[in-house]
Amino acid sequence: MNISIIVAIARNRGIGFENKLLYWLPNDLKRFKALTTGNTIIMGRKTFESLPKGALPNRRNIVLSRREGAAFAGAECFPSLETALSHCKEEEEIFIIGGASLYKEAMHIATQLYITFIDDASKEADAYFPEIKEEEWKETGREDHPTDEKHLYPYHFINYSRIK
Repeated sequence: MNISIIVAIARNRGIGFENKLLYWLPNDLKRFKALTTGNTIIMGRKTFESLPKGALPNRRNIVLSRREGAAFAGAECFPSLETALSHCKEEEEIFIIGGASLYKEAMHIATQLYITFIDDASKEADAYFPEIKEEEWKETGREDHPTDEKHLYPYHFINYSRIK
């Protein structure tokens, strides 16, 4: 099973504050859409609730919630990551899209990381991404982007593969 993590992180590994993303980068959103469309996305309940229009179109949306009888429009719901993965097919491309506790849980089973690294740490954060340990992950691709009229901070698209 191919499990990938996709996330935008600040220099201090911050990913969110009060259930909102720290940064709004149009090119990051385009990359997210390009990578996840046609695939399965798994998220925690708070991440689902933070989506402005609910379930993301053209993807299999899975929400994790331990609340008995929880239902989320346009999404399947499972009580745990393990249960959700048991309902996925071997050939499915699965993206873990947040939040912080799900990223932490999925780090040991993910095979790919798709990181948007924002070269800034000025925004207040209350949710953080786990450390990417260089003995476990190898950088396999990088695109560096300077600031421009739509992007207030320099950012980098960095791909990692798990070291076997």
